[in-house]
Amino acid sequence: MTKQEIFDLMDRFEGGTLASMKLSTQDFTIELTRGGGVSAPAVQAAPVPAAATAPETDAPAVKAPLVGTFYAAPGPEQAPFVSVGDRVKKGQTVCLIEAMKMMSEVPAPCDCVIEEILKTSGDLVSFGEPLLRYQPC
Repeated sequence: MTKQEIFDLMDRFEGGTLASMKLSTQDFTIELTRGGGVSAPAVQAAPVPAAATAPETDAPAVKAPLVGTFYAAPGPEQAPFVSVGDRVKKGQTVCLIEAMKMMSEVPAPCDCVIEEILKTSGDLVSFGEPLLRYQPC
């Protein structure tokens, strides 16, 4: 993540309504929080321990096309778009990413079978982060 992307994230956080936000990647963690009288968000960065990173597999992954919040279903009380073991068609929506109050559908890159869902609804994801693992059909 570049410095500019971090500053953009901070600006969006400052302009939003969230009280806190935490972003973790393989290299670092950023935590933004709002204090009682503090006008600017506080930033903490620390390396992520190697044990906390997800194990690598050979299965291809659907990756986040942008920074935002991951949603597995179209709504809180609705069924998820896909489940482990589901066979999906190329272009079928597999999840949503919300960024700046805009929902973006994430499509399946090919006809495939979902092997693993790596995120849970509400997780903050960064650009290029794996969301789902699949096996092409």
